[in-house]
Amino acid sequence: MSDTPTAPTRRAGRSRLLTGALALVTALTGSVTALAPATPASAAVLPNGFKSVGYMPSWAGNVANIQYNKLTHINYSFVLPNSNGSLQAVDQPGKLQQLVSLGHANNVKVLIAVGGWNDGNDSAFEALAANSGTRTTFVNNMVNFVNQYNLDGVDIDWEYPDPGASANNYTLLMQQLSTAMHSRGKLLTAAVVSGGGTANGIQPAVFGYVDFLNIMLYDGGEPHANYDWSISNAQGWKNRGLPASKTVLGVPFYSRPGYLTYSQLVAIDPANANRDCTTANGAQQCYNGVPTVKRKTQWALANAGGMMNWELSQDTNTSTSLVSAIYDTVMGGTTPPPAGRTGQITGLAGKCVDIAAAGTANGTPIQLYACNGSTAQRWTVSTDSTIRGLGKCLDVTSASTTNGAKIQLWDCNGSGAQVWQGQSNGTVRNPASNKCLDVTDKSSADGTRLQIWDCYNTSNQIWQLP
Repeated sequence: MSDTPTAPTRRAGRSRLLTGALALVTALTGSVTALAPATPASAAVLPNGFKSVGYMPSWAGNVANIQYNKLTHINYSFVLPNSNGSLQAVDQPGKLQQLVSLGHANNVKVLIAVGGWNDGNDSAFEALAANSGTRTTFVNNMVNFVNQYNLDGVDIDWEYPDPGASANNYTLLMQQLSTAMHSRGKLLTAAVVSGGGTANGIQPAVFGYVDFLNIMLYDGGEPHANYDWSISNAQGWKNRGLPASKTVLGVPFYSRPGYLTYSQLVAIDPANANRDCTTANGAQQCYNGVPTVKRKTQWALANAGGMMNWELSQDTNTSTSLVSAIYDTVMGGTTPPPAGRTGQITGLAGKCVDIAAAGTANGTPIQLYACNGSTAQRWTVSTDSTIRGLGKCLDVTSASTTNGAKIQLWDCNGSGAQVWQGQSNGTVRNPASNKCLDVTDKSSADGTRLQIWDCYNTSNQIWQLP
């Protein structure tokens, strides 16, 4: 990913910070009253230590509106460093104090995010990290800042250290911060680029110093932050040695290219909550709607350690909330599947809907095959309108709504791509696409893939459900 802002609001927010008072903070005394010491907060509990991380900018949103009971960590954005290791005055310290108070009251950990896009200017980080003296000054000031505001840790958002000397200095800085934070029972995390050559500015040694990495899986892919691009880049970090438990997937709460917030898009048309692209302000805007966020969360549940969002003020606080979509998916994974009717599903030439090779991996093809009574052909038509086999759901690939989109097996995530409704004429309709379950090319050969297609009530669209 090129050195572009992770979101326009990040860039604008930092600009506002730069135009404000730039008093250097070294001892961090006098200007803000420290919060009284409190019992250390334990993060909200999600299954298996799963993390739901949200960024809260200083320049947008009301901390009273945050859904604390659905988050584990919140990063206040941002405090900016100076090249000598001192810190610029944090924007809206009262807002930070209120965030800490409300967060801790709800067992949510609150961290300070340091840096950000800053109009692409990372010169302060480059300078302070290059010298052992200024590194130590910076680390000491971060310790003081964390103590001042009764924070739970630090999230370093250096965008971005370059491979080479810059990467070496980043590693030294993170090593020293790790010692300082972890010895005090505090967290150290970092926001990192989605992938590409710039990712090599984060050396694998850093993986051992941080509690987890917030991977900024947005501002890339076509369309913006699409599922396949995001998962491929997350897997790229894991391939470099990042443990699954420290891999946290970032999702955008805004569109590109127009940078409309998700809440604005839903206000324009409530149906946008279940889309990834829509037309607004005279252009196509692409983002992540509820089904895609749920699908990414399902992948993270099986393959990573959590989900992150940029940023909380851009969400809705209604049934369309993306924070809720993450939370509901995580918590839904701990409940038993709904009841339903179980048995074979037969179709063209009397053959059965079959899971290829009885595979259970996400993406396993769904095909037509001679009925054989195996578990790969045992389906439950559930009361929640899903069709389930081998513990997973019948799913339209990439939540596509186009003719020919293939059917696969996928973790059940509550998305529209997994809703099926049997019709009185024998067809099985997917309401999200308004298309029917269909045998490709009307072929009855074993192994023929199933797909969605316009509903024509032809022999390759007629099914006998349990």
